[in-house]
Amino acid sequence: MNEPPTILAMLQRTPDGRMPTLAVIGLSDDSDRPSHSVSAYMQRAGYRILPVNPALTEVLGERCYADLRELPEKPDVVNVFRLPRFIPGIVDEMIALGLRNLWVQLGIMHPGAAETAEAAGMRVVMDRCILIEHRRLRAAGSLR
Repeated sequence: MNEPPTILAMLQRTPDGRMPTLAVIGLSDDSDRPSHSVSAYMQRAGYRILPVNPALTEVLGERCYADLRELPEKPDVVNVFRLPRFIPGIVDEMIALGLRNLWVQLGIMHPGAAETAEAAGMRVVMDRCILIEHRRLRAAGSLR
């Protein structure tokens, strides 16, 4: 978990040259919330955002989906802005869907869910901000 090559792999272009698609679980339409500002930054940086929030219909100009199963495409990374108690269910849903990259935002940890995810072959980043890591890697010239 949180290995530098894992963080880089989740943020760099895919092998076919496109920017990764990020399913953002818990994305808020409140611009003061971290989920919104972080996702808006990632969207401006060229990442496709797929909002996952059953309470909303649209965020950041993108249609919202109730859960990962409803997404119109398989995301490259699942970025989570939910309380720790929700992480095991998200991991179970990701396993069922064959999703391979879990990113859980800064301040959120669930070691048991991380262990389950890694045992299922997922790459896991927890308690890290995707925006901070993106800025750090971009400044270092590591992102292609």
